[in-house]
Amino acid sequence: MRKLFLPLATVLGILLITSCQETKKAEPTVQQPQQELVEEKVVGSILTAEEQAGMTPQEIIGRLKKGNENFINNNLTQRDHSEQRRKAMIGQFPKAIVLSCVDSRVPVEDVFDLGIGDIFVARVAGNIENADIVGSMEFATAVAGSKLVIVMGHTACGAVKSTIDKVDAKSLGMNSLADLIDEIEPAVVETENEGERSSKNAAFTNLVINNNAMRTVKNIREASPTMAKMEDEGDIMILSAVYDMETGKVSFNND
Repeated sequence: MRKLFLPLATVLGILLITSCQETKKAEPTVQQPQQELVEEKVVGSILTAEEQAGMTPQEIIGRLKKGNENFINNNLTQRDHSEQRRKAMIGQFPKAIVLSCVDSRVPVEDVFDLGIGDIFVARVAGNIENADIVGSMEFATAVAGSKLVIVMGHTACGAVKSTIDKVDAKSLGMNSLADLIDEIEPAVVETENEGERSSKNAAFTNLVINNNAMRTVKNIREASPTMAKMEDEGDIMILSAVYDMETGKVSFNND
């Protein structure tokens, strides 16, 4: 029995050692492509003047929609921000300017899966326009070459809710906030709804949010003959959108 046992043990030992060695040799071939794939996804480049000039407003909208899909699916592009920051020192050629609310829950660049140098972002509560905002948009388009102007409202907007509920900011000593609410008020008045006209009515509130963004677009065209002319000639587009904070989806009003 011992004569049979020893050779069998030896054979088993050899097979075990050989198997382990083959496994160890196989590991790098499995892991290496995965590492290379991760490295390929890291973006260190920024938008160039040639790339900006070659895009149409419609193409940019398509890219923003794709970026928003990435955001919704938690699949944001990996970026080398140090490299992008260094390259951006040479100049900037953003494809769009977005006017958003100041709400901290609306991370504009992430919402569209964008990095350094991709877009201009202006923020003001209730995403309303004023002379400084319109001037910034004229710089972005007529000077810096951006092809798209987006006014982006968002669901559950506190500024819109306060306007709907007729919050008396002046009595609280906040005169500037009262002036801002006055700017949003026309969107509330113009919104027709058969239900309760209060912020508790989500359907009504969302209608006001959408109408407020559209009204801001109208005001921008009236305030800037330069951008209105550029839009008429097809060089830029000015449009509104609404960001749904629950789903992460941005709905454009040109759809």
